[in-house]
Amino acid sequence: MLFDHPVSTSRRSFLATSTASLIWGAVPILAQKSGKKYRVALIGSGWWGMNLLMEALRSGRAQCVALCDVFEDALDFGADDVEAESGDKPAKFKDYREMLEQVKPEICIIATPDHWHALQTIACVKAGAHVLVEKPTGHTIGESQAMVRAARAAGTKVQVGLHRRIGPHHVEAMKFLKSGEVGKVGAVRCFAHSRGGKEEPKPNAQPPKGMDWEQWCGPAPLRPFNAKIHPGGWRNFLDYANGTMGDWGVHWLDQVLWWSGQKGPKKVFCAGGRPIFGASVLNEKEQTTDSPDHQIATFEFDDFTATWEHRKFAENHAEKHKIGCYFYGEKGTLHIGWRDGWTFYPVGKEATVGAHGDHQLQDPDGHNIALLWENFVEAIEGRAELVADIESAHRSSCLPMLGMLSYKLGRSVAWDAEAETIPDDAEAVKLMRRDYRAGWEYPV
Repeated sequence: MLFDHPVSTSRRSFLATSTASLIWGAVPILAQKSGKKYRVALIGSGWWGMNLLMEALRSGRAQCVALCDVFEDALDFGADDVEAESGDKPAKFKDYREMLEQVKPEICIIATPDHWHALQTIACVKAGAHVLVEKPTGHTIGESQAMVRAARAAGTKVQVGLHRRIGPHHVEAMKFLKSGEVGKVGAVRCFAHSRGGKEEPKPNAQPPKGMDWEQWCGPAPLRPFNAKIHPGGWRNFLDYANGTMGDWGVHWLDQVLWWSGQKGPKKVFCAGGRPIFGASVLNEKEQTTDSPDHQIATFEFDDFTATWEHRKFAENHAEKHKIGCYFYGEKGTLHIGWRDGWTFYPVGKEATVGAHGDHQLQDPDGHNIALLWENFVEAIEGRAELVADIESAHRSSCLPMLGMLSYKLGRSVAWDAEAETIPDDAEAVKLMRRDYRAGWEYPV
């Protein structure tokens, strides 16, 4: 890390104080590490779920006792990988409820699509398990609120996959930002841009052999199976997720709440559409995604304004960075990014870098999951606070959900962050939850 800016702190002491003050906090060491291996179950054994599980196994603090997935191939391949990594031979389940009853894991890792997070997290904490659940917390605000209530009632630890809260270069950048070197910040711009063109529909098909598609859809609408949805593409189908703002946006909007310490905005307005991708298609023969190809959301806070924008066309070669947050302060602009680390650009010095920190990401996935898992176990054993606990993650997850709610309404919405409701607006309040498919009960 290079400091051309008048900052006297050395890299070593900067890192040390960053880690102490922002990752672990002022939590005393209560006991020595137990060395205990926790009985761990994974719900959702696709690529990302297995990535999370492998980090847990490599830590030496996990014994995989069960895998759960609605697709037999994912179960079989996952079990083979677990045995090769650790020698564990996990039981295999298609229904998480049966798994919880029969195996009784101490920790559950949940890496299913967003529309499943609430029901599965709530079932796991009620069964007495600690939970590491992928971001965002839920698909709707009401689901996310129910997750918080269930975790409080159960008294178990729930960590959410907002791993940028513990990534070293994010911690460094946040310390720099809070030190006053950027000056008073009046605006924050969060963004993620990529390339794309007109979207062509794909034919619907029969689900792969060994896949329970109806169970995959679960409480959400039952669409025809399509390779655009599974695997991975579900993030851009609004029945199952909240598009790019729900997927990428939650990470960067979370940085805004982490920095500001506020619980949420006062007002939200979001606009966007599909002028490049074209109109969405859904019929018996074929379908496309239905999420916006671009969105701009404005979040009005007490003393600053934050925006989220994504564009899935044109990339972003006209600017230096393609992803991250710009914090605009009196003394300059701080960019916090992904693989480009963080950089401060002082006022009045065109193209001059005042301070910079390279990323310190894990290979090959480019994230910091090992650190997130370590913090999770430390918190379970009483030696640390969760860096991405369910309550803070819930507040961050509400931001893209509010943005999507405004987008669907076509107008702005007010937000009471203390009461966690939209005041005097019955039409908007109704969109804070949705009806579940027959046979599934919305959590309360």
